[in-house]
Parts: sequence; structure tokens; C-alpha cells
Amino acid sequence: NGPTVPITVQPDVETSAGPGSGGCKIFVALYDYDARTDEDLSFKKGEHLEILNDTQGDWWFARSKSTKQEGYIPSNYVAKLKSIEAEPWYFGKIKRIEAEKKLLLPENEHGAFLVRDSESRRNDFSLSVRDGDTVKHYRIRQLDEGGFFIARRTTFRTLLELVDHYANEADGLCVNLRKPCVQVEKPMTSGLSHSTRDQWEIERSSLKFVRKLGQGQFGEVWEGLWNNTTPVAIKTLKPGTMDPKDFLAEAQIMKKLRHQKLVQLYAVCTLEEPIYIITELMKHGSLLEFLQGKGRSLQLPQLIDMAAQIAAGMAYLEAQNYIHRDLAARNILVGDANVVKIADFGLARLIKEDEYEARVGARFPIKWTAPEAANYSKFSIKSDVWSFGILLTELVTYGRIPYPGMTNAEVLHQVEHGYRMPCPPGCPPALYEIMLETWHKDPMKRPTFETLQWKLEDFFTMEGSEYKEAAMAY
Repeated sequence: NGPTVPITVQPDVETSAGPGSGGCKIFVALYDYDARTDEDLSFKKGEHLEILNDTQGDWWFARSKSTKQEGYIPSNYVAKLKSIEAEPWYFGKIKRIEAEKKLLLPENEHGAFLVRDSESRRNDFSLSVRDGDTVKHYRIRQLDEGGFFIARRTTFRTLLELVDHYANEADGLCVNLRKPCVQVEKPMTSGLSHSTRDQWEIERSSLKFVRKLGQGQFGEVWEGLWNNTTPVAIKTLKPGTMDPKDFLAEAQIMKKLRHQKLVQLYAVCTLEEPIYIITELMKHGSLLEFLQGKGRSLQLPQLIDMAAQIAAGMAYLEAQNYIHRDLAARNILVGDANVVKIADFGLARLIKEDEYEARVGARFPIKWTAPEAANYSKFSIKSDVWSFGILLTELVTYGRIPYPGMTNAEVLHQVEHGYRMPCPPGCPPALYEIMLETWHKDPMKRPTFETLQWKLEDFFTMEGSEYKEAAMAY
């Protein structure tokens, strides 16, 4: 345990790789990356890369120190050499619940650990450690004059020294630190490549259709390959579904929406019909089909976790003043490790009126729609909150149709007169409470998605402190 010497570099995620980093810009690869275009550079995890242009934006021009080849690289796949971000155990801005989920994956063992930014205190960190089948959390506090500690009697100059110390001996922790938490998924790149960053109307000929994933009322969804290198999802829209000009205007907005719980829009083909929408690929398809099939074995904690993920994505849309308009399990997609993301946000508004038919028509999703939206077309983020409550019933019933045994017309009439779906079988009372809050007649009295997110994330958390003090005499 070294003396408390002020550390010179504050680990600041945003700026440690910023243009002001001066000198030679050597970065280290955090993941493998396979080039997708001729301008890209392939690299392997751990490889050293010299950045040749400025370190701004989503794609940087780099030269590999080992192969001497040059090309564009996704900037979120690298970190500045010797920075905290380059450490395999540093996970940055992830929440406690997310840390627990990652550490409890079967790839990790007893003693697996990660360091993350504190959710509550700026400049502090948290250490999360797998202890058998549970996860313990310790606060890492930062001294005013620099330096870090978990227990006041043992302070360290850097986080690296702290990690090294507790790797050698538990010294009051539940277990000494063993292997860093396994990084299962690579992050999504921002767009498909450097070349499609601004030029995102792409050639139809650059797409290859691999297998059909699903059929919706307005078109099909396919697994495909872009440029013969990159797996993507391709959504084809039936001719006449929407005006290509309207779609392009909306797509410009959709492209700017970036969140890890939203399916990312990569590119479009709009110059002729059918319109193609190219997005990131989620290999397990729609949540509705997943719940009715492979997902039947999921337990309540996993279902609530999926609900929390969806609420997180919707909280982002809420903050961006964007309305989904068609939130339902069929428009949520599932990836590996029960990761879910929101798809098709904003598209419902563009569908031509005659296509969407009368309100009680077969195609209008009455059972998911808030009464003020169904009756008076008053769509808002609060009508999305109502739909989210219906989606919660889909989750706990493994994809049962809402209001079983009732027709659309009956639902429209009854709900307007105060009827609400009864508590679904197997649904905990606390979750039904949340559903009822989302179905408040007065839209303004419904909770925000931000509130729904924390309620669901903390659904199983007992009262009391979540953080362990290191068991030792001070």
C-alpha cells in the first residue's frame, strides 16, 4: 500500500482519448474487428494502433503497429494505451444491476471482478466481485489529493495498484480478485462503416438475403449480409405502405437516435420500391415469438430484467421527445444472453391511413393503444407508457394476447368505461400495481419511463445498503 501521492491523470472517460492527449496517439484494441470495406482496417484484441487523424468522431484513421497497414477503425473498439479504459477489468458507466448480470454469466467464475463508475458519486468507482453465485459491491473512494481506497487504512496511488493489491490478497474483501469479468458482446459500431456514415442510401446490390426471419403486416424481415462481410437485418416494406419521402425524413431523425437498447438504423434503400431498412441484426427475432418458444423457460427475474431494458430504451426516447406509437412485444427484438432492444420506433405514424384501416379494423393495435390515442389520435410518450403496461402482461404470460376472449370493439368500449385487464396468472401483485399505474385514465398521472426503469431495475432489491464495507478494523 503506497503513500497517497496525487495522481496526475484523472481517469475521465470522455477526455482521456480526446484530441488534447498530445504526442503520439497510440491506442490498444479492446476487441477483434474484421474489416467490412476496403477502407477499413482489421485488427485483433490487444493490438497497438497509431491514430493518424484527430481522435474525434466515430471512425478514426489508424495504422497497425504490427502489420503497418492503414485504414478506418471504430473508435469505440479502442482505448488509449496505459489508460484506465484499456484495462480489461474497467467497464465504465454500467449500472450495478448490469454488473451483476455480466458477472453471473456462466463464462465467469468465483473471484471474477470489474470496476465501474459510481452511479451516485462523481469521480468515485465501484468494485463488483463474484462471490460464488452472488455479487458483492464495494465503493472505491477517491481522496481529495488523489489516490483511492476501499478501506481508509489502505490507500493506493492508482486504481491499477488497488486492483493489484486485492488480487494478491483479499485483505477484508469476500475473495481476492481473480479474472476480470468476461466481455461477452462487442459494442455496436456507429453506423456500418466510415463510408456509410453520411452516405447511408446504399446500393441494393450490396445486400445479400440469407434467411427470412419473419413476416409482418407491412413486409418481411430478413437476416442478410452487407458487402459480403457484415451481418445485418433487412426489413422490406410492401409497396404502397408509406411514402418514400416521408420515410426518408423520419429516417433522418431515427438515425440520430443512439442507445444500447434501441435497434440501430444503419442504412436505407429508398430509390425504388420496396423500401429496405437495414438495421443491426438481433438473432433471436421478435420478443413475442421468443416468449412463445425458446423463452418459455425464462423465470420471473429474467422477464423483469427484459422489462427494465425496454423501459431504459423508452426512457431515452422520452428524453429525446420521441414517440414510439407501436410499443408491443412484436416490436421488441431479442439477442444473445436475453438482451432486448426496441425496434420500429416512429414507423407507425408513416403508414398510410387506408393501410392502417379504421380504428377497430384488424390492423390497428387496439389492445395496446391508450384510450385517448385510440379514440382521439392523441399519441404521446404517455400513450407509449400505457402500451408498455400491456407489454408487461405479454412478458409475464409468455406472449398471451392481451384481454383474452375479448374483441377489439369490446376492449375499446370497456376500457373507455374504466375496465382494466385483471392481474395475469403468476404475476406478482407489485408488478400488477405498476401495470395499473401505466393504465391511469389521466395520461399525466401515468409514471415516466425513467421511473418505470428504476422501479423494474430495483424490483428484487431488498431495502438497505447494497454496498459492503470491507470487513476489517479501521
